[in-house]
Amino acid sequence: MADKYCSVETLKFLLHDVHDLKSVLKAERYADFDSESVDFILDSAKDLADQEFFPYYQEMDEKPAVYKDGEILVHPHIKTVIKKSAELGLLGATFDHDHGGMQLPWMASLGAGYIMTAANNPLVMYAGLTAGAAHLIATYGTHEQTEMYVPKMLNGEWGGTMCLTEPQAGSSLSDITSAAYPQPDGSYKIVGQKIFISSGDHQCVDNIIHLFLARIEGAPAGTKGISLFIVPKKRIKEDGTLESNDVKAAGDFQKLGQRANATAHLSFGENDDCQGWLVGDENRGLAQMFQMMNGARIEVGMNGAAIASAAYEASLQYAKERPQGRSLSREGQKDVTKGQTTIINHPDVRRMLFLQKAVVEGSLSLLMEAGRLMDLKQTTTGDEQKNHHLLLEFLTPIAKTYPSEMGRVSVSTGLQVLGGYGFCLDFPLQQYYRDIRIMALYEGTTGIQSLDLLGRKATAKNGKALMLLMGEVQQAIQAANTYDDLKPYAKVLGKKMQEVQEVMAHLVQYAMKGEFEKFLADATIFMEFAGTIVIGWQWLKMASKAKEALVTGNMNQPVEFYESKVHTMKFFYKYEMPKTASAKEVLLNSEFLTIQESEKELIM
Repeated sequence: MADKYCSVETLKFLLHDVHDLKSVLKAERYADFDSESVDFILDSAKDLADQEFFPYYQEMDEKPAVYKDGEILVHPHIKTVIKKSAELGLLGATFDHDHGGMQLPWMASLGAGYIMTAANNPLVMYAGLTAGAAHLIATYGTHEQTEMYVPKMLNGEWGGTMCLTEPQAGSSLSDITSAAYPQPDGSYKIVGQKIFISSGDHQCVDNIIHLFLARIEGAPAGTKGISLFIVPKKRIKEDGTLESNDVKAAGDFQKLGQRANATAHLSFGENDDCQGWLVGDENRGLAQMFQMMNGARIEVGMNGAAIASAAYEASLQYAKERPQGRSLSREGQKDVTKGQTTIINHPDVRRMLFLQKAVVEGSLSLLMEAGRLMDLKQTTTGDEQKNHHLLLEFLTPIAKTYPSEMGRVSVSTGLQVLGGYGFCLDFPLQQYYRDIRIMALYEGTTGIQSLDLLGRKATAKNGKALMLLMGEVQQAIQAANTYDDLKPYAKVLGKKMQEVQEVMAHLVQYAMKGEFEKFLADATIFMEFAGTIVIGWQWLKMASKAKEALVTGNMNQPVEFYESKVHTMKFFYKYEMPKTASAKEVLLNSEFLTIQESEKELIM
């Protein structure tokens, strides 16, 4: 294993310098915090990760979750981690004081999550899903429901999940068939099957509270007829004790990666004795669940960035230690009489390492941007709040997808740095590669995120979200233009944003004619196009702040730290930004080769 899995220094630079946490902390909601107290929480998360997360990463992969005798058993250390995370207040960090939380800014909470996820990514999911489920209950549930479930979820006694996917429906939630039948006591009889339920069953908590989508008897077809229910694994009796609620684990999916996290097939009401309780209004379940899903999408993006971070640190350490080959002389010759050089001195290895760094830190910056918008949405009102919400909605599918897809490329590149050793079980790159692969599938595949970005978010309110983004980008361009050596990159970013408008104008014409299949046929290419430009925006912001520190001398890190940010921005603009040109060419091409326009099947 490598000695390091993330850069807390870079995280703090992003929080404090690039995304101005101090301005977020001015809100009354965050009156208990200042920059120093946030740093203390991050340092505490790092200590916990060093002691309880990172040392168990490989062992948990070798001893994965297993299905045995009707239940799923996971690594016993998971119970210790859930308990200690709760004791530090990390499970309910962003919750209101009234619900037992710290009211920690989302930015800081995401930062703490990043540290722990980089240390042991499958382990964090147990706590993350519990917090998400508890937050949904606190938002839409009754006072009684909140009092009954949330405290025990936040103190680590009970777990939580989200139960959406069904065997026959997959990602098409309009096709779910799980049913809910009203009962005289106000509860509902629940019957159904759910699959791919992360943390869906395990022995490390006393109860698991499932947030469950189903149709009430007689509900409309499609997504408009879906309601949300609390369905605990064990019912709470009047005396506070627990009894079976006819929720059974039918199996555990054995996965390529993230093997420490249980992924359950759950059966509800097999013996006609499963009770659920409605959350919020009838037939509004999917809209309510999207609160948890959108938060989970940000967290999946954070998983991608964190795994890529750990892989980068392992690759970097290896490249600094591995001697192989010799540097070329000015004449282009190798002097075999001299000792070997470490591979970090070879330009192609450096290219691969810079790609990893560019992806990791660019992704992390975008996720901090999303966290800032989550905080501002919570602490502002009126049009300002609406604008923060709209921009967050636009960035969320990118923040989920770019770290997932390019994080996978980054980890694969790290495996290449290690050469043959990268493919061996003795080194962690192969585990990071397996673990990150699912991030492009979790919480809506890349294709689904791309349809959401182009089909909903980019066109919402006549494209207002895109206009808000352009305003933010223009501020970054103005800041970069303060420094002569950043001006060329600011110019490139401005040109790329114009190209986004050009592409949108071309695609929208199909939607205006009702040719929606043509409008969305290349949505995934649009995601690649827009995602690269958005990360380019983040890198220009980072470079401007690094340059400011170098010019003013106001530095918390060595000079090389800031110089490295500027250098990596230049790398991104040379090696990654040009890729948008080929994506643009595809998007402007009027041939639609993936749409079946006749009965003849051409995929043979």
